[in-house]
Amino acid sequence: MSEKAEWNERFNIGVNSIDNAHQKLFSIVRKLIHLSKDENNGQWACAEGIKYFKSYAIEHFTDEETYMQSIGYKGYEIHKRLHDDMRYKTLPALEKELTESNYSQESIHHFLGICLGWLTAHIMIEDLAITGKVSNKWKQDNAGADLIALEDSLIITIQEIFRSQTQIVSEHYSGDDFGDSIVIRLTYRSKKAEKTQIFMVLEESLVLRVVSAMLDMSLTKMDKLVMNAGKELSLRIAEQLGIHCRLSAQYQLESSHFMTLEQFRKTFFLEVFDYSLLLNTGRGYFAFCIKLE
Repeated sequence: MSEKAEWNERFNIGVNSIDNAHQKLFSIVRKLIHLSKDENNGQWACAEGIKYFKSYAIEHFTDEETYMQSIGYKGYEIHKRLHDDMRYKTLPALEKELTESNYSQESIHHFLGICLGWLTAHIMIEDLAITGKVSNKWKQDNAGADLIALEDSLIITIQEIFRSQTQIVSEHYSGDDFGDSIVIRLTYRSKKAEKTQIFMVLEESLVLRVVSAMLDMSLTKMDKLVMNAGKELSLRIAEQLGIHCRLSAQYQLESSHFMTLEQFRKTFFLEVFDYSLLLNTGRGYFAFCIKLE
């Protein structure tokens, strides 16, 4: 893995019990990164370490929620929903991938990358908001019927196009790193000049596998052909999703282009997204984010 799980003073929110727990979580991830590189018994050592990480993280969530309630934190409900998303969706989905792959190095790195990215973003945005040092990113939580309809339509669309079983990993994707990826930004305008932006982050392994299956040949390099095929797939996903949600007649595509992961993360952390989902297609990870204006 390219990212280091180092502790930095900027992660401190000023509440000792929470800061100490965060340092502990980063320490566990750091040890797991080292273990994952051990070709002899690192696989099974990681399996035990991951169980400990999950147990400690869930315990920390409970303690943090108790603290938020004790100070009457107004953002408690949304913050708890983010914890619950990690508790009941992301961690179980990652554990399922680990088990089904027999704790392969790829699945271990998926686990560590997503947990590390989630922790970093969550601390720097949500946890700092507890003490008023930054504003809460999720000013509104678009849960309920609209989110369920979007998830159902997205899963159907992806399964139709990728021909693989897909599950929601997170309903509050926070820009986490889940491996080498391509990012496509689509901008739409309604007849009333309303602007909608869709960002899709496709893991390179997903694009390579899908395009290889399309061509019935093995592709291992993200060249222009594969990149453009990935972009076209993203356009088709958005198009089909618009049909499922009956939006295709209201919005017209204005522009489509690639972004670097760095550009995407900068945009993600500076702006507020209305929907931000992370999915596992069985062939690779896929993030889908919508910004309404």
